[in-house]
Amino acid sequence: MNSIHDIGGMDNIGPVNIEKDEPVFHDDWERKVYAMTLATMGAGIFVTDEVRYMTETIPPRDYLTFTYYEKWLYSLEQMMLQKNVVARDELDSGRVTAPEMAAGIEAASLERMQYGMNNRIPVFVDTDIPPKFKTGDEIIARNINPLHHTRIPRYIRGRRGVVGMHHGIFLLPDTNAHGGPDKPQHVYNVRFSARELWGEEAPANDSLYIDLFDDYMDPAG
Repeated sequence: MNSIHDIGGMDNIGPVNIEKDEPVFHDDWERKVYAMTLATMGAGIFVTDEVRYMTETIPPRDYLTFTYYEKWLYSLEQMMLQKNVVARDELDSGRVTAPEMAAGIEAASLERMQYGMNNRIPVFVDTDIPPKFKTGDEIIARNINPLHHTRIPRYIRGRRGVVGMHHGIFLLPDTNAHGGPDKPQHVYNVRFSARELWGEEAPANDSLYIDLFDDYMDPAG
């Protein structure tokens, strides 16, 4: 979807303020939000792509002012409401009033959460689907503007690139973020020259590399 979250390649957004010796968490509530998100995802209540889509629905003014974990908290609350795990009055009051809504749901164990944080969890799909592209192919990123979640940023849409690497098969986020259907397809690393993206004033030797799904590309004619 096109919203304020997709600001890659834009100017005049302001500086990236780097905090020296920045801690992982600035306050204890951030730890709790992180833990609750992992625990509920580990319980299978929702998947990563659903959380990403929910973050994209944050009103633009709030998105630009929320801190990192305020965005996590917003997305977690909205997902729990959408999945009918909690009631609105429970979030407002901080008290459990409808325990039956979460009946039968078991949060991920501490051991499972620790394993997930310390190990790479494979997310590729083991299926036999022929790739649409190969290394060296010239492509054009599709100029699409879906209302649903997508992982193709605006600034590469309609631009020409070259496939440089094949990553394997993964679930397409565009459908996975909305409850399916599952749509496994190939993912590639694609190189775009800086001048293709930002014009002749961009450095001639600079390039941008981005991972793209089959559905995000067409062969360059």
